[in-house]
Amino acid sequence: MDEVFKALADRTRRHLLDRLHEQNGQTLGELCARLGMTRQSATQHLAVLEAANLISTTRRGREKLHYLNPVPLHEIQERWIDKFERPRLRALSAVKRRAEDAVKREFVYVTYIESTPERVWEALTDPELTAAYWGHSNVSDWQVGSSWSHRRTDGSGVDDIVGTVVESDPPRRLVTTWEDRDDASRTSTVTFAIDPHGATVRLTVTHVDLADEQDHRDVAEGWPAVLSNLKSLLETGHVLPTTPWEPVAG
Repeated sequence: MDEVFKALADRTRRHLLDRLHEQNGQTLGELCARLGMTRQSATQHLAVLEAANLISTTRRGREKLHYLNPVPLHEIQERWIDKFERPRLRALSAVKRRAEDAVKREFVYVTYIESTPERVWEALTDPELTAAYWGHSNVSDWQVGSSWSHRRTDGSGVDDIVGTVVESDPPRRLVTTWEDRDDASRTSTVTFAIDPHGATVRLTVTHVDLADEQDHRDVAEGWPAVLSNLKSLLETGHVLPTTPWEPVAG
């Protein structure tokens, strides 16, 4: 039980369990791609989860598949939850969910970049530039009504996010929908507002209609990391020396 609580204490490991709950039997590569994590870091977290018996693995040819094991979580429920008043807890949980659903979840991030609006627009829409600082290529003709995709750069051709171009006014404003490739019902909208600000550009990213608090936490961590890398590339000619969305060892 101590190993289970230790494993669950880490947010990244809880996120891995969430991903396996959504889609069981994923490879290491699939989990890394979904979480924007290095294979080494993911392997370390998965080893902790496996030691706690929260996941199990099996081989399929050369691939190693990871599966969620709910037994330890059930034991926690029996020992630490069932002995409390379950109906009261369910009612409180339902109230919390309704209150959260009534709130329109959104995230706004503003950064100032020493560049031009045209160059910032190019950095958001050019497949090679987005691959350089984002780790994915943004692919589209960027016309209103066209589709766009957030494509892996490993040559697999897999699109981790897809959507539609809602507004396209280069180099001032771009609005796109974002759909989870595994769950089309989880659709949000991202607006990029590019405004001249003296000798700099003010880039405002607004991400609205987020499905839940987990999505809000994910984008609250993801956007600052991605946009910091973009800012570094445009101002210095190179990305940050450490990939900002990956955990730092030690």
